[in-house]
Amino acid sequence: MSDWNADIIEEFRANEGRVGGPFEGANMILISTVGARTGAVRTTPVVYFPQEDGSMLIVASKGGAPTNPDWYHNVRANPVFEVEVGARRFAVEAAVLTPEERAVAWPRIVEAAPGFGDYQRKTDRIIPVVRLTPKD
Repeated sequence: MSDWNADIIEEFRANEGRVGGPFEGANMILISTVGARTGAVRTTPVVYFPQEDGSMLIVASKGGAPTNPDWYHNVRANPVFEVEVGARRFAVEAAVLTPEERAVAWPRIVEAAPGFGDYQRKTDRIIPVVRLTPKD
């Protein structure tokens, strides 16, 4: 895990889900995915977008890099994992949005967080959006 992520995770857990810096005021969660190849659990901070049905959307942006983040490969291989929202921990099931679902969700995501639009412009890949549905 990078020092960057480790610092954000430490701050998140120390402040019941609140972090400062570039993520101040953002809806942040920690996802603890199971490695597709290794089976090891990896925790990653991500911004989420709460949905009316209780699910959450997360974006596999990787800052606009040409490849998807490792956590994206993990959730496709092992779609049930744990998240932390504030001080709460619970299981979710992940599902990648279909192209049609993404076409509806993407403009709302970019309106709420314009940086994701910047990331999409930096890459030729279509940045995936993943729905997390609580299992509890």
